[in-house]
This record gives sequence, structure tokens and C-alpha cells, in this order.
Amino acid sequence: MVVGGGIAGLAAAWHLRQGGGDVRVTVLDGAGRIGGKLLASEVAGVAVDAGAEAMLLRRPEGRDLARSVGLGEELRHPGEAQAALLVGGALRPMPRGQVMGVPSDLLALARSGVLSPAGLARVPLDQVMPATLVTTDVSVAAYVRARMGGEVVDRLIEPILGGVYAGRAEALSLDATMPRIAAVARSERSLLAAARKITAEAPKDAGPVFATLRRGMGSLPEAVAAASGAEIRTGVMVRELRRAGSGWRLVAGPVPDPEVVEADAVVVAAPAPAAGRLLAAEVPKAAAELARIEYASMAIVTLAYPRVAFPQAPAGSGYLVPPAEGRPVKAATFSSVKWPHLAEADPNLVVLRCSIGRLGEEALLQRDDAELVALAMAEAAEILGVRGLPLDSRVTRWGGSLPQYNVGHLDRVARIRAAVAAQPGLALCGAAYDGVGIPACIATARTAAARILDHLASRQSGSSVA
Repeated sequence: MVVGGGIAGLAAAWHLRQGGGDVRVTVLDGAGRIGGKLLASEVAGVAVDAGAEAMLLRRPEGRDLARSVGLGEELRHPGEAQAALLVGGALRPMPRGQVMGVPSDLLALARSGVLSPAGLARVPLDQVMPATLVTTDVSVAAYVRARMGGEVVDRLIEPILGGVYAGRAEALSLDATMPRIAAVARSERSLLAAARKITAEAPKDAGPVFATLRRGMGSLPEAVAAASGAEIRTGVMVRELRRAGSGWRLVAGPVPDPEVVEADAVVVAAPAPAAGRLLAAEVPKAAAELARIEYASMAIVTLAYPRVAFPQAPAGSGYLVPPAEGRPVKAATFSSVKWPHLAEADPNLVVLRCSIGRLGEEALLQRDDAELVALAMAEAAEILGVRGLPLDSRVTRWGGSLPQYNVGHLDRVARIRAAVAAQPGLALCGAAYDGVGIPACIATARTAAARILDHLASRQSGSSVA
């Protein structure tokens, strides 16, 4: 049994079927559809993602799964356009050679104009300052500010982390969100030297960094579900999980008319708050830790304009906005520039995706759809000079969708897994643990499935239900 029909849960179902031919798998999800934060729909006749729009290729799990379920020919890569930062109301190029916002090339940083003269002068002092010992996990902001100053945090780190986690650098864990920086920082006295080492060791001509699918990443869940052969049941909310002999009993559906389902093993692929509620009775230590994982909400406003509405065609793939700018839009993607296949679908259309909302900005997200569209349109008019009304618009709200990897996150995940490990036939997967990206979620699903298959094999059951 798999509880949760997002990409992690569906990937777990697929891996379960790959590893055990006679394993029967059922996926239960309380929503009316599968896919979680992967969803695509048409805007002005073009299929555009409403959630996550790409997967990182540095990790192979997403690409490999797409190919395995028959979507290899659908893979598409971004164009060569670069991203920008909105600083002081002006678009400035993202400095080359940065690692999650940490600069490695002082000349490129200076040319970008992202930092003030004083902020720029502060960065190289990192090379002569005494070492900042990182023996335990610290916040990203605390470490980077101590080494390179506040402007690097405010104008480079914050917008990048805000784009990935919709969170704040003051709270996010260095170990969990910047593992490469954290690892090198423990051996290098200088953060600048650490960033240079990472960029120097990066493979040259490694090809595209990201990929998507021709019909959007939202097309991946259905393909994985079909390939898994699992029974998929949507609109079924699991409310309770209990031990039942050597297996598990799940209680689903409305309280007045509950449905009891029994399974030999269970993969919980729900967000941390829901997973915590399910584990409260049998694994209270894990449940308590899961309840401490905070989530951020956001909305994506997608606008489709005629190309003539732009005084000049967007030159880059989009831009990120530091919180210090005080703007409601935290990121804007020129989707039809970033993804050439969208431009090919309608050359006369420019698709703009605006991301709104960070952790702590719930009041902003309480505005109705028309107000959010108006905010995105005002941004397009002010920053890009867009004239007139969009041909089409779409507002997609993702309430409580992005887990916050706050300081101590890795230790928390270790405690959760240690508690779950004591429960035969139970496993967890999803974005709450080892990474919020699609490949990371799929990796947790593969690990969860392997744990379940090992358990079922140890029982030497002729016919097992997961």
C-alpha cells in the first residue's frame, strides 16, 4: 500500500512492481487527482506546467524514470538564455560561477552590478579573515554573512533559496540546502576558495543542467502510474494507520462511513504533517519530528501575452527577486524563452510564470485570483514594459507545499528514519527528507520500495500486498 499519489508515491509504486513481480500495489490519495505538485494545463492553447517545471539532470533519477515509463522522446532541454536578478528595480545578470548564490568569480560578480561598491569590497575579505569553524549545522545566512557580508546573503542567496524553498536564509540549514558548500567549508578556511573549488571540479561541457517534458512535467505522474500497474484510488483520505498482526490496517474515508484496508506493508508518501498524523499511534517519535517540519505556501500566476505586447523580446530565461526589494513577485520565468518547444508551439505567444509568496507571506496569498493576476500584470508592465492585457491567465495555489529544511534538518530526518526502521513493513518517502526536487523525491521512493521489498522477501510470502 502506498499512501500519497505525488511523484514520490507513484515512483515507489513503480519501483515496487519492478522489484517484485507478484507484488500487488494500491495507491491511495485524498486529492481528486494524482501528481501532487506536478500539474500541467493549457494556457492560451499551450500546455504549461502549473507546478514544478523542470528536473535537475545532475541527478539521473528523474530522467531515468521518464525514459523507463516511455517518455524518453518527450524530454526537452532549456535554451541558452541566462537568468537575472532584480536589484534596485533593475534587471542585472546572475553572476557566472556562483554556487547557490555563493560567488566564486570576483570579476564576474563586479561586472554583474548586483552588489554595491561597499558590498563588493566586503567579499574578498573572506580570504584574509580568521576561519569560521563549522562544526555543527548553522543557518545559511549566519555562515555566508560571517564570511562575505550581508549583501551576498540579501541579494544572491535569498532569492535563490526563495526560488527553491520559498524560505528564508536565516532559518534554512547550510548542511541540508547547500551540502556541497557545507562539505568544502569544513576543510577550506575561505568560503570563496570553497566555491572556487566546487566550480573548478564541476565537469566541463556536461550538457544541459535541467530537463522537462514536451507536455510539461505534469505529464510524468500519469505515465508512471500507468507503467506501475498499481491500482490508483483518488479521493480516498487515509486517516489512521495501525499495526495489524504482521501487517498494517489503514482506516480511510469519512468518519461516518470509514473504509478499512489491510496491507502487508505500507509506504507513506504524504507531506510531513499528514505523515506525522498517520504515524502518531505506532511511531510517536517519528510523528513528533515530522510535526516540526515547517511548510511554506506559494502561488504561480501564469500569463500569456501576444509577442507584440513586449517592447522588446525578453532576453533571458527570467529573473529572481530578493526579499529586500519588497515586491510580491519573488520570481518570474519567461517560459517561452526558457523552453524553446513552447515558443515552437505558438511563436506569437510569450508565456510568463510569476511566483508569488514566501514563508511568512500568507496574507499576500489570501488575495483572490483576480488580485494575484493584477499583481503579476503590474510586475510585467513595470519591469518588462509589457503593454495591454494578457490573452489568458491561470492562478495555481500551492498551500503548504514546500518543506523547510531548517537548521538541524538532517539530524531530524535521521531520527525519523531510525524510529521508522524499528517498524517492519513501513517506509517513508517524499520531499520532506532529502531534497525537494523531482529526482530527490524519486530517489527516496526507490529507497522506500527497496526496504519494503526486503521486508516482503524476508516473510517468504507467496503473494504479497503492498
